[in-house]
Amino acid sequence: MKKEPKPILKSISRLKSLFLTACLLLATMPAFSQTKTVTGTVTDASGAPLIGASVLVQGTSNGVITDIDGKYAIQATPENTLEFSYVGMQKQAIKVGSRSVIDVRMEDDSQMLAETVVIGYGSAKKRDLTGSITNIKGDEIANKPVVNPVSALQGKVAGVQVINSGKAGADPEIRVRGTNSINGYKPLYVVDGLFNDNINFLNPQDIESMEILKDPSSLAIFGVRGANGVIIITTKKAKEGQTRVNINGSFGFKAITNKIAMVDAEGFKTLYNEQLRNEGNPEFDFTDWTGNTNWQDEIFQTGFITNNNISITGASAKHSFYLGAGYAYEQGNIKNEKYSKITLNVSNDYKVTDNLKVGFQFNGARMLPADTKSVATALRAAPVAHVFNEEYGLYTTLPEFQKAQMNNPMVDVELRANTTKAENYRASGNVYGEWDFLKHFQFKVMYSMDYGSNSTRKYTPVIKVFDNNVEGKVETLGDGKTGVSQEKQTETKVQSDYLLTYQNTWGEHSLTATAGFTTYYNKLELLGAARTQGVGLVIPDNPDKWYVSIGDAGTATNNSTQWERSTVSMLGRILYNYKGRYLFNGSFRRDGSSAFSYTGNQWQNFYSVGAGWLMSEEEFMKDITWLDMLKLKGSWGTLGNQNLDKPYPAEPLLSNAYSAVFGTPSAIYPGYQLSYLPNPDLRWEKVEAWEIGAEANFFRNRLHFEGVYYKKTTKDLLAEVPGISGTVPGIGNLGSIENKGVELALNWRDQIGDWGYSIGGNLTTIKNKVLSLVQEGYSIIAGDKSQSYTMAGYPIGYFYGYKVEGVYQTQEEINSSPKNTLATVIPGDLKFVDVNGDGEITTADRTMIGDPTPDVSYGITLGVSYKNWDLGIDMMGQAGNQIYRTWDNYNWSQFNFMQQRMDRWHGPGTSNTQPLLNTKHTINNLNSEYYIEDGSFFRIRNLSLAYNFDQKLISKIGMQALKLYVNIQNLKTWKHNTGYTPELGGTAIAFGVDDGSYPMPAIYTFGFNLTF
Repeated sequence: MKKEPKPILKSISRLKSLFLTACLLLATMPAFSQTKTVTGTVTDASGAPLIGASVLVQGTSNGVITDIDGKYAIQATPENTLEFSYVGMQKQAIKVGSRSVIDVRMEDDSQMLAETVVIGYGSAKKRDLTGSITNIKGDEIANKPVVNPVSALQGKVAGVQVINSGKAGADPEIRVRGTNSINGYKPLYVVDGLFNDNINFLNPQDIESMEILKDPSSLAIFGVRGANGVIIITTKKAKEGQTRVNINGSFGFKAITNKIAMVDAEGFKTLYNEQLRNEGNPEFDFTDWTGNTNWQDEIFQTGFITNNNISITGASAKHSFYLGAGYAYEQGNIKNEKYSKITLNVSNDYKVTDNLKVGFQFNGARMLPADTKSVATALRAAPVAHVFNEEYGLYTTLPEFQKAQMNNPMVDVELRANTTKAENYRASGNVYGEWDFLKHFQFKVMYSMDYGSNSTRKYTPVIKVFDNNVEGKVETLGDGKTGVSQEKQTETKVQSDYLLTYQNTWGEHSLTATAGFTTYYNKLELLGAARTQGVGLVIPDNPDKWYVSIGDAGTATNNSTQWERSTVSMLGRILYNYKGRYLFNGSFRRDGSSAFSYTGNQWQNFYSVGAGWLMSEEEFMKDITWLDMLKLKGSWGTLGNQNLDKPYPAEPLLSNAYSAVFGTPSAIYPGYQLSYLPNPDLRWEKVEAWEIGAEANFFRNRLHFEGVYYKKTTKDLLAEVPGISGTVPGIGNLGSIENKGVELALNWRDQIGDWGYSIGGNLTTIKNKVLSLVQEGYSIIAGDKSQSYTMAGYPIGYFYGYKVEGVYQTQEEINSSPKNTLATVIPGDLKFVDVNGDGEITTADRTMIGDPTPDVSYGITLGVSYKNWDLGIDMMGQAGNQIYRTWDNYNWSQFNFMQQRMDRWHGPGTSNTQPLLNTKHTINNLNSEYYIEDGSFFRIRNLSLAYNFDQKLISKIGMQALKLYVNIQNLKTWKHNTGYTPELGGTAIAFGVDDGSYPMPAIYTFGFNLTF
């Protein structure tokens, strides 16, 4: 019998076996993990070698590019994954394993043609659409120092003019393809399906994408809201399989880099005393006015700005959620101005079954608007005054030639700082259900609501200043009474959508059809009141006391506004293509509005048709290897505009009129009258629009081109018919406006190994003309100086006045020139042009002297990347428009002088551009070309540099992505006007006017994007 080994010997034997096995594994491990050379060839779908294709070891910066034969060689381990990429082709990732030779055949990136964009009441592949829709990804605006996301669109989209303001928290002004109406220009915003008029309550970091719709094919589905363009905003939601935490933050400062050139104290003394001599007055004694103050330096500051956001996303096959919270804070460039905003974005989606999905979306915000001040007084105040009197501890008054009309600029900036307290709340969201049935059908129900509450409280303090010319040397401004005012506005919007969609492909046909029923309700209520202090009772300078429950009840005043309006609509749309190359889009909408009580005009129809031809899909185009896609397209349709400041244009409100006395004893009965005469035939404005254009991709989708010619004609323009001899006016559909032009966009992108670069540009031309208005010769006059005119045959809001051909140098020149019947002129006065050639200068010689609408606007984008570095430059500009300067056109007070007035006329031959100094010569203050400036400019809008950390490196500390960046906005502007900025907005009929506009600062920020 064989003897069994002892237990201890068994253990030794097993340890020996394990040791030998471990040695064997260690000996063989290098064979699997050692670095080796991997070679291969990269070709396209046809087998042709690709030059410059990128081959990268995934998760590292180790990469090479293919040579002229498409060959490469790279060091890698069997555990590594190689990532192959080439512009216009789909990326491929291949694990090395045991192979030493890896050949790759790359396919065209069909996603470039199959990009899905959001359209009205649904989404579609861009290749199937016949209209002009521009998609902006959320990443393009996320890291920009803007409070309102639309501000970041400036210069990026052809046909969209964005006018930004330097004020903290101010909303930008958006005009899509020009100004379409005298009643407004604002586009419609659609946030996750809900109609809106502003998106300042959104955080840029919460936006997934923005689609800008400009053409009739895509806009007609919005009916009475589509005439001024539509911007569709989709907020972020979780993507399936992701659970992520994103933290984004930036901070920086904003500074005024260009100030208006004004004269200093010595220059002011020289010019003012010369002006007094010209007027026949004694010179001013400046003995007590020894200051040399630059008031711009006094009121301005370098402001701090920060934007922060944290989001948590999670998604599975059945459930997804997104939670985002943001905080933004911004100081103004005038001292004591500050703005803040807190945002919340929550969404939740749940698949009840494979065919049934429900969810909700919520966006909320709390905004504290800045108590902004004007810069005009700082430009107008005399520099000879001191800012502050140390002995009395008070700000000083201005010299006697100014103090009756204006205060020391620091009174507003410091003593009235934050005396307006505003607090705005916004809550917007929806709930929805989506049911897929019968394979090709989908039914969606969505209920949306938006509620806004804006409250404002103002305090009037008692202000004392130092005045050396009054007894006691202390003066109280105004009536010396404190006061408070309060205003509360609430607005509610409720929307319901019922949509049925059919989608199917059979044979060579593809069809998506949508039918829907939607309702929209809008209600606004505003209530305001004010009181001043009672006898001996001063209202405390304490924000907790600034309510109208305090103060003298006998001084109480109040005001209110309220209205409600609703629409009911039916809609339909067809997106059809045959063989993937012949496209047809058609849409229809029928809107019924409560604003019109008359049955015949309550309902209006809007419709559009569009056609496209993917020419590159034809057999005869297949051999053109440098052309990847060519689409010809065109559309026509009707759009609506209900942007009228009157909620019931057909049913006028009552306004106070004359009172009457009746009876014994006498009693006073108030009188009322119609605000305007009712018109039973009144209806919403309608826009007929069409466009024709093309889209194309070249050179393996490196180059993308898009161009269209468009024309829009607003008909049935809602205009006020003036009353005769003081009678009540009326409103009628009396006028039309035309906008036409060209939009071009060109983008090139390429990748050469570790280097990537891109260059893009867009250009828009606009020609605006009022075709008719009420009756021949009728004009609408607007603006503080009555400088903006709207009249048939001219652009909307054009500048009206006298042409200037120089300055009269001598009396002999005056005698030999057309006689000026407007005033008695002398040498040094402006010389107007005899426009009508009748030998005299009369009011009939007034004509168009400027157009605020630019003839052309453009944007340029440059991008360079190297490994983990990204550099981006955005530039933009405009040309062909004029600015009307009003802040120095005075006749009510003595202002400081612009530096250019040092070159004034003060003798024959001294100046032919600047008139003499004499305020009694009002001829020089008339609306004329002297106040017209070139509005053209070019700006480096944005400069950014970012570094993305290697994923392999940061994954060791639990991060998925980390980006650090620096950004400079408004780095440099080349302009021609004397004001702070050439960007000047306004109303639909009065814009492009510089009345002392707020400066546009340069903004320097540093930030990070962190993902776990």
